[in-house]
Formats: sequence, C-alpha cells, structure tokens
Amino acid sequence: MSDLEAFRQETRAWLEANCPAEMRQPVRDDEDVFWGGRKAVFKSDAQKAWFEACRDKGYTVPAWPKEYGGAGLSPAEAKVLREEMAAINARPPLSSFGIWMLGPALLHFGTEGQKKKFLNEIARGEIRWCQGYSEPGSGSDLVSLQTYGEDKGDHWIVNGQKIWTSYADKADWIFCLVRTDKENKYQGITFMLYDMESPGVSTKPILLISGNSPFCETFFDDVKVPKSYGEDIPGYVGQINRGWDVAKYLLGHEREMISATGGGDRATSLGAAMSRNTTLDPVLRGEIAMFDVDALAFTAMSEKFLDEIKVGKAHPAQPNMMKYAGTELNKTRNELVMSAGGSRALEWDSDETEGGKPARNWLRTKANSIEGGTSEVMLNVISKRILDLPGA
Repeated sequence: MSDLEAFRQETRAWLEANCPAEMRQPVRDDEDVFWGGRKAVFKSDAQKAWFEACRDKGYTVPAWPKEYGGAGLSPAEAKVLREEMAAINARPPLSSFGIWMLGPALLHFGTEGQKKKFLNEIARGEIRWCQGYSEPGSGSDLVSLQTYGEDKGDHWIVNGQKIWTSYADKADWIFCLVRTDKENKYQGITFMLYDMESPGVSTKPILLISGNSPFCETFFDDVKVPKSYGEDIPGYVGQINRGWDVAKYLLGHEREMISATGGGDRATSLGAAMSRNTTLDPVLRGEIAMFDVDALAFTAMSEKFLDEIKVGKAHPAQPNMMKYAGTELNKTRNELVMSAGGSRALEWDSDETEGGKPARNWLRTKANSIEGGTSEVMLNVISKRILDLPGA
C-alpha cells in the first residue's frame, strides 16, 4: 500500500470518528456556516465539536505549516482530504476571509512575527477578518482609491470610505488598502491591518434585491492605525507604499474563492438533486445534464490549476479565468433551479421553500459577476494575457 493510500484510509477513519452526522448535511442558512471570531456563537454542539476536532488536527487550514496552525499536509495529501470530505458532504469546519485571502498573502509577504500571530489566530478561529478594497468611486479601477492615511510618525491617521465590505459589521479586524502617497498611483498604497473596534470605524449594512446581504459600507474618520503591534509585527503587510503588490497577489486568491461557487466541489450533481422531479421537460433535463458535465470539467480544471500553483507553473492570469468560469457556472446552476421549480420557485416566504431560498439564491448570483472584479474586466484580462489578443 502506498503512503498516500494509507493516508486516505486514515483520513476516512478520522472523518468517520470526528464528523458528526449533522455536519454532513447541506448548508441551509447562514447560521450553518461557522466564521469564528471574538463574537462567534456555535449553532449547535455538533458544529462546535466538528470545528474543535478540525482545529486540533490542523484541518481548518490543512496545507499551512504546523507552526502556523495547519497540519502541514503535502499538496497530494490536502487533495485527498478535500476528496474525502466531499465524499461525505462534510461542511467546512471554519469559513474565513483570513483563510482564503489574507492567509496566503501573509504566507508570501508577511514577517515571521505576523505569521506566528495572525495565522495561528486565523487557524484557531479566534479572529474574523474583512476586506477593505472597493470604494464608491474605485471598483474595477481599484488603484484609483482615495482612502488616505496621513503619516504621524509611529502611526497613520486614516480617513475615507470602503464599500461592498463583506461582513464588516461582524468582523474583528480589516485588511485595508490605504493611499499613503498621493503623488504615485501604483506605488503609493499601503496594505494595512487594524482592529474594527478602533475609534472612528463605523459600518452600515447594504440590502440587496435578494432581501439580505453580507455587504456593508465602511467609514473611517480619523482612525489611528499603528505602524507596529509588537516586535516583528508591523501594522502593514509588505512595504509601505508597495501595498499594490500585496493587493494583486491577494486578488488572485479572492478570485479562486469566488470561482468555487461554480459548484465543481459539490458531491451531488444537479441532475441527481433534481431526479425526483418527474415533470421536468426533456429539454430542461438535457440542459441540467450539460451543466453537470461542465461542472465536472470545471472541477478537473480547478485541480489542474491547484497542482500548477504548487509547482509554480500557473499562468498569472489563470485566477481571472477561474473566477469568470465559476461565476457563469453558478449563475447557470441557479437559473436551472429556478426553471425546474416553476412558479413555486418564485415563492418568497414559506417554510416549503425555506423562506424563498431558490429565488433569493438566484438573485444573489447576480452579484457574482461584479464582486472580485467584473466579468467584463475578467474577459479583458483573459483576452490580453492568456489569448494574446490585440487590445481594442
């Protein structure tokens, strides 16, 4: 038996012993997702047990080094763990922008002090982060951001506004792009880290057409941001005025995260989920089957991309392609669910549709083609950097 096959059998046994049956059910509402943080509350004993088992094993961030709270798994072992968790439909033990976005940036750009402090806090679910990127006048043209940090020696005084800040009203800390040099567009931005309870920070939720939303407006009024939180723990990542380098690297991981909405990681196909509906039009059945084929192809592409990242062979613009493809798949999935549901899928409030879940999810997907970079911007990047097409 190979070492990898032995690891697979050990993983199956561990999951069987530690993943409660309740944590092998589809996510039905926001409370089914555990985000951690200072104000975290577990929905159930099963959710708490599953999180704590994974935290202690290093499986909240299995591929991170052990000294930073991970399990130190090799890429092949991490892939096996993903496959085995998907096979039993296990819920993620911890959802976190710290895991998906800030963590990779810190692993690449952070000091050893930042890694030991922040990565371990992220892995243990002790800190919940939000992202301060977009502004009312700076979305796709992010580098035009105007939130400004005035240098006061050992700290900055930050003033400005961010928008579409996901879960800002629930986050503990923010990783934030702040202009620190008004004369240099690209080399005048600093990637700052600071507490959302700092005086002068305020948030206001933004309601979407789906009836709910994770998004907020975030305001900074004379916020004091330290340049250091202790020995070898700067209050910024990378170099002062070179935060755009960090921002671009992080955007790649954000787009990978959004691409996962394509559904390739789901254990159950859309066709299987719809199999009980015997009234479906044959043409619609064909469209659902084609979607499942596309989702499987997307899964294969995702695995190939992850393998290429690990060995340094991935194209720099590949996250743009993954983000666009995943976005379109997720929109198609929800369009098909609505088509299959008929008039019942338009219902908004009843227990039968779990409070209008099909319609609300369908409406929510409209934001997928905007957040993390619009689909139009993604297509432009793909055409220029991957297909080498001439510019307009």
